[in-house]
Amino acid sequence: MNRKKLPSQSLYSKFAGRVPGLTSCRGAMTLEAACAAPLFLITVITFLYLLEIMSLQIAVREGLQYAGRNAMQEAAEIPLLNPGKAEADIVESVGRSRLDGSILQGGSSGIDCSGSTLSPLTGIGKLQVTYKVKIPIPLFHIPPILLTEHIKIKGWVGYEPAGGDMDGEEVVYVTETGLVYHKDPNCTHLDLSIRQVEKSQISGLRNESGGKYYACPICKKKGKACYITTTGDRYHRSLSCSGLKRTVYSIPVSEARGRRKCSRCGN
Repeated sequence: MNRKKLPSQSLYSKFAGRVPGLTSCRGAMTLEAACAAPLFLITVITFLYLLEIMSLQIAVREGLQYAGRNAMQEAAEIPLLNPGKAEADIVESVGRSRLDGSILQGGSSGIDCSGSTLSPLTGIGKLQVTYKVKIPIPLFHIPPILLTEHIKIKGWVGYEPAGGDMDGEEVVYVTETGLVYHKDPNCTHLDLSIRQVEKSQISGLRNESGGKYYACPICKKKGKACYITTTGDRYHRSLSCSGLKRTVYSIPVSEARGRRKCSRCGN
């Protein structure tokens, strides 16, 4: 019987030649897995933070609506919006522990309603809350994100008579001592948007023209609370100060003789 010699050497060489290829493939798979795992983890963490931001926004928005309802009731008696009271109402609605344990920067003290305003003339106001959320993702230094929510509110200030004219004549609006007449009852010269601020904030606040606020010479009551308007240049210590009041009358335009048109709403 003829026996064939097995080509052991050649088979070994072929087998040996395949080993580096398998090692390279396994090494590439290990490297990809090492890179993919952290990226996947960061993606999951980012998604969870986005869900938390959405949940916090919904909670703050509901708290803002709760604060708005309270502000409307108070505005029916006193035409003033207290930002500090609005902040406290939002914290009460959402829950102090919920805010302190969230990604809200500063916790429950990070709620800021200082941008809220209310018109004593129309009873219409804007309740605004701003806050920052932090996203502490490892390896990434993401700055806090500023978020803002606002709603419009309206307190009851009485009935408005039907119709906008007097015996077919155009109606204009004047004040007791004013030298101009206004076509728009919501003109900013008539409609003072009053907001309450702390005395320590006055130096850093500016009116809509960029001007500073100075002490009112009429009211000199001491206290932490001050009252300012967006168009004025004085801060007041008393809400009953005459500088914060406008007694507005509606008259036929024919009775406005001697008064000039308002530069803002007269055109």
